[in-house]
Amino acid sequence: MLVGSSLLVGVGSASAITAPELRGQRSLQDLQPDMHGRDLHQQEFLKASMSGFDLSGSDLRGAVFNSSDLTNSNLSGANLEDAVAFATRFDGADLSGAVLRNAMLMQSRFTGAQIEGADFSDAVLDLSQLKALCSRADGFNPTTGASTVESLGCR
Repeated sequence: MLVGSSLLVGVGSASAITAPELRGQRSLQDLQPDMHGRDLHQQEFLKASMSGFDLSGSDLRGAVFNSSDLTNSNLSGANLEDAVAFATRFDGADLSGAVLRNAMLMQSRFTGAQIEGADFSDAVLDLSQLKALCSRADGFNPTTGASTVESLGCR
């Protein structure tokens, strides 16, 4: 009779990928001021300093911006559908004609951002930012046809 012992058969060493390693596989390392029209979908930008960058027309579907700085950046016509931008600054950014459907934009700031023709359908924003965006919402998105005012749910 064996008491207090166990038999392990065929057990070797195991390895696992940690969360930072997983993030590193999707994290973009070659940040350049001109990233116009690039395929950047599902990339991660952690605390990225991208102020003044040209991301116009870029595919940023499912991208993650965590505590990043996109002030005065050009995101016109960019596809940010399903993107997550937590605590990210879009102050003074050009979001005209951008698609932000289903984007999670909590704790992000949009002071002075240009949003003419931006589609925010089903995006999640802080109430204070939503009210500020509604005060200057105008136009229709050239890709989706959505009204900026209606996509924000402005009243």
